[in-house]
Amino acid sequence: AHILEGLAIALANIDPIIELIRRAASPAEAKASLIAQAWELGSVSTMLERAGDDAARPEWLEPEFGIRDGHYYLTEQQAQAILDLRLQKLTGMEHEKLLDEYKDLLAEIAELLYILNSPERLMEVIREELEAIKTQYSDERRTEITANTADINIEDLINQEDVVVTLSHQGYVKYQPLSDYEAQRRGGRGKSAARIKEEDFIDRLLVANTHDTILCFSSRGRLYWMKVYQLPEASRGARGRPIVNLLPLEPNERITAILPVREYEEGRHIFMATASGTVKKTALTEFSRPRSAGIIAVNLNEGDKLIGVDLTDG
Repeated sequence: AHILEGLAIALANIDPIIELIRRAASPAEAKASLIAQAWELGSVSTMLERAGDDAARPEWLEPEFGIRDGHYYLTEQQAQAILDLRLQKLTGMEHEKLLDEYKDLLAEIAELLYILNSPERLMEVIREELEAIKTQYSDERRTEITANTADINIEDLINQEDVVVTLSHQGYVKYQPLSDYEAQRRGGRGKSAARIKEEDFIDRLLVANTHDTILCFSSRGRLYWMKVYQLPEASRGARGRPIVNLLPLEPNERITAILPVREYEEGRHIFMATASGTVKKTALTEFSRPRSAGIIAVNLNEGDKLIGVDLTDG
C-alpha cells in the first residue's frame, strides 16, 4: 500500500513529475528532487477519507514523510518506484487500474481496522470463517464417542525386551539391551559391561525383562522395589547412575543384592544371609506388595548386616 500510495501521488501530479524527471541530469538527481518537493494530494485525499491518512503508512516511516501540512512528501522507496514506472502505466486505462488497486487496498485496510477495533464484528468474522470451514470440510463422524474410559498404565507403553542389569560395588546401576552382548568366536577379546573407575567393579550382573520387578535388598535388611524400565538405560561405556539417587536409602545404607522377579509364584522363597551367619527364608509372595518407602525384609542385630540374597524353589 505504501508504494501504491506513492504511485497514486505521482499520477495526481503527473505533469510536474514528468517535467522534473526530464530536467534531471541523472536518475539520482531525479530521485532526490522527487523526495525534496512537496506534492499535491489530489484524489488521494478523497481515497484516504475512510481509511485515515495513516492507513498505508509503515510503522518505520519517519514523521517528515507522507502527509504533512496538506501536502505529500515521498520516501526513497516511493521515488524509486516512480522512476521505475513504465510509460504504458501512464495510459488512461492503466492509470485507472492503479488507482482502483490503491482504492481497494485502502478499503480492505479500513475494514480490517474496523474488525480489530470492534469485538462484536471480530466475533462475527470468526463465526463466519468457522462456518465456512465447516461447510468445506465437514463429513460424518468416523469415530464413536462413548462414556467408557480405559485406565492406561505407563507399563503398557514400555516395550518388552530382555536387558542386562548391572550394579557396581560403589552403587552405580544401569541397564542396556541384551543385543549389545554378542557371542564371541574363538580368540575373541570379549566386551566390557561398563566403564568404571579403577577402584570400582561390577558387583551384580543379571538378565531381566524391562517389565520385571527388581527386588533391591540393602545392607540394613530392607527391601525396595523398582521396575527394570525405571532404571537408567546407558551404553556399555557408561557408568549409569548411583542407585542411592533412585531409592530412599538412609545414610550409610547400600544395596547389597538385586533379584529380578516377573511373577510372585507360590512355592518360591527368598533366602537371606547376614554377616554374622544368620539366615532367613521368606515366601516370595510375602514381598508381592511394593511399598514406596520399602519394608524390613529381615531384622538385624546391632552391628550385623545383610550380605547375601538369592531366590530358591524350596
